[in-house]
Amino acid sequence: MRIVLFSLVFCVVLAAGCPEASTLSSNDEPTIKKGVKPIPDNEIAVLEMEDGAAFGTIKIELYSNIAPKMVARFKELANERFYDGVAFHRISTDVIQSGDPNTKDNDPSNDGKGGSDKQDVEAEFSDLEFDSGIVGAARGPEFNSANSQFFIMRKRQANFDNRYTIFGKVIEGMNNVSTIAGAPVQGEKPVDGIVIKSIRIEPRK
Repeated sequence: MRIVLFSLVFCVVLAAGCPEASTLSSNDEPTIKKGVKPIPDNEIAVLEMEDGAAFGTIKIELYSNIAPKMVARFKELANERFYDGVAFHRISTDVIQSGDPNTKDNDPSNDGKGGSDKQDVEAEFSDLEFDSGIVGAARGPEFNSANSQFFIMRKRQANFDNRYTIFGKVIEGMNNVSTIAGAPVQGEKPVDGIVIKSIRIEPRK
């Protein structure tokens, strides 16, 4: 599996190389849900970092009315503790990305190439804008290839609009997202492990 994020400013790639946009077949363009206001679920995702003193907690509201399949997958994996011990493997000033179980091993060369053993999730694109705090589903060159990996935006990136599934937004802890994004890197790989201790699905208060 290869998961990519395209941008005119930067390219976040979860494997070596950056495919051209032409690898995305226009014949497979998914329908874009338009004019639908996101309605937060009655549950949120609480992401706690292993180094809580440095990176803290991030709380995410989830939008089942926008992306029901991706929200269901994210909740399912979180409840199975799939994300416990997974690292952020790509960070930049614009976006941070995680969700690859390969980051749990000692082979950095495979980071960004993995996912869960569950079937890929269909694209659920909408006309919501990729702005600060938005949580999106990473995918490969095929539109319908989201699985377990996700990314959090630090600032507006119009080039992502209508190209990735938005399924949530950070409602608390954007300062911690910025801290993660500012960690030392080699290329876009963190020099030191930035590990998720847990992601828990909890009632919205």
